[in-house]
Amino acid sequence: MKRTFTVLALFVAAIALLSTSCGTSDYMKSLTLTTTGSSIGGDFNLSGVDATLQLKVYANYNSGKNIDVTNASTFTMVPTGQIASVGVGSIYAPGDPLPAPAPNTVTISGTGMMTGIASICTWVDAETLVSGNLTPVTPPEWSYTGFYQVTATYRNFTSQPVGVGMGIADSNSPAGCGPS
Repeated sequence: MKRTFTVLALFVAAIALLSTSCGTSDYMKSLTLTTTGSSIGGDFNLSGVDATLQLKVYANYNSGKNIDVTNASTFTMVPTGQIASVGVGSIYAPGDPLPAPAPNTVTISGTGMMTGIASICTWVDAETLVSGNLTPVTPPEWSYTGFYQVTATYRNFTSQPVGVGMGIADSNSPAGCGPS
């Protein structure tokens, strides 16, 4: 009986030590949205019809670990600004407000793949006055007229916004539309 009591006491002591561990529990503290593709100053561009950007979402924990949660995240795109130029046959016009995303302008799949569809451009090249005429700056110095502000949400956390311009049409620059 004494031996059984000793074994039981050791077992209870071991369980007590394990359950009170020395650290604190790991918890998620933020969410980070990243992307690959052409960028200028941290802003991104869908350059060409069917151009893609791969979005990645990482859950950041207090322990320092980062876990890819892209496939479990939802994405939001908010159009901001206006269209600079359009491609041939576009249903949009320069100066129009940037249209709502999906299904005919830009989409994001469940795996975070962002695809440009509409033939629109939201970039302009800076211009300079040369002999009384405005001429695009060479090399191009791009700025937005509009962009899609993209955020990701996972477990009640929302990421920082990422700006994505559309460079799918002609522009005022001989270099095309937007950074490449």
